[in-house]
Amino acid sequence: QVQLIESGGGLVQAGGSLRLSCAASGRTFSTYAMGWFRQAPGKERDFVAAINYSGSGTYYADSVKGRFTISRDNAKNTVYLQMNSLKAEDTAVYYCAARITNRSERYYTTLSGYNYWGQGTQVTVSS
Repeated sequence: QVQLIESGGGLVQAGGSLRLSCAASGRTFSTYAMGWFRQAPGKERDFVAAINYSGSGTYYADSVKGRFTISRDNAKNTVYLQMNSLKAEDTAVYYCAARITNRSERYYTTLSGYNYWGQGTQVTVSS
């Protein structure tokens, strides 16, 4: 069983920055593909960013490309989402997700690609 705990959300003005963290349990974090998704009120949960197990491959939704950066520290069992130039439309609950892999270099961009989810952290961007 993998447990994921997000942190770092909050209220920020448009144009500001936040860094989300997701701490994962388990001794095999280095084999997990990781992703970030978000869900605004009344909307579906959408893909934001993904990273493969080694950190060598990343992928972003068009809406955040150039503003958000996903990274991981396997020594700390943590994945990060650096969010810059935030906009009001980035307001959502952000969820961390994990998929245990066999060290495949793949990353995953769909909800069904992940087995484990965190509880979410709220990000609110005021305009």
